[in-house]
Order: sequence, then C-alpha cells, then structure tokens
Amino acid sequence: MAVDRDQVLRSAAALLTRRSTATMDEVARAAGISRATLHRQFAGRDALVRALEALGIDECEAALDAARLDDGTAQEALRRLVNELEKAAGLLAFLYTENQLFEGEGQNEGWALLDARIAALFRRGQDSGEFRIDLTPAWLTEALYGLIASGAWAVLEGRVATKDFTFMIVELLLGGALRRE
Repeated sequence: MAVDRDQVLRSAAALLTRRSTATMDEVARAAGISRATLHRQFAGRDALVRALEALGIDECEAALDAARLDDGTAQEALRRLVNELEKAAGLLAFLYTENQLFEGEGQNEGWALLDARIAALFRRGQDSGEFRIDLTPAWLTEALYGLIASGAWAVLEGRVATKDFTFMIVELLLGGALRRE
C-alpha cells in the first residue's frame, strides 16, 4: 500500500496544531499508519517539522497568489489575504511556535519571500495613505502572523466561531493600522 505523503502531513499538522508535543507514535496513529511507515517518510520529528514548514510555505504562497494583493485597495487585499490564509491557519499556528524553525542555519528563504510580499502590501497601504506610517511593514507583517495564529487557536478551542475568523483578524489589525486624521 502506497503512503499518501500529503495526507500524512495534513494529519500531522491537524494533530500538532492541537497538541504540539505529540509524539511520533501519536502522529503515526493520527495518520493511520505505523510508526515504522512514518519513519520511512520522515526520519524523525525534525524532518517532519521541516516537511510541515515546506507545506506551510506552499500554502501561504498559494494564499498570497489567490488574494491578488495588487488588486483594489490595500485594505481589500488584506481582507482577501486573511480569508485565503484561513485554510492554513492551524498549520501556521503550529509553525509560528515551533522554535526549531528559527534555530541553526537561519530562516528558510521561503518565509523571507512571503514576508517580503506581505510587507509590500502594508507598504502599498502606507503609500496610499490607508495605513499608519509609524508602524513598519515588517512589524505589521509579524502582527498579522500573530493574529492568524491566535485566531486559529481560538477557533480550534471553540472560543471563536469559524465564520468570524477573517472579520476579527482584519478588524483588529486595521483598527490599529489605519491612519488617524
């Protein structure tokens, strides 16, 4: 029987989003495979997390493309972006807190490219007068990641309705990012 690597990664992401300390045995059970099969796919937790990181970057790139960041106002583009990122929010929440991604050889180039694209959206909003200029695009990008992670956890724990995810994140971020007259 062939193992569907994507299904294994998505099962691992779903479990690790809920329980970031889950063991490889628990990940294997969640994916419906044996621990030996899991280890044939991923040599250990580090390899699994790196594969999840690659999946997260791919999903963010797809969300950025689907959000059409250059269309309409920066506020409209931001709303579309958060809506598109909602699909990957649980995985992003796990990755956001996974310390090993930020150790050693430095940041994955994929994150840097994503950061640059999101920061460009915030810069466009600043240039158009929509967003405050006293907050850097880099800071607004980090704040967006933090709100997405927090939103994912709140939805996962049932403290927030799924349908409110985009609204809450965008309203809180824009409420702090909009330029005041």
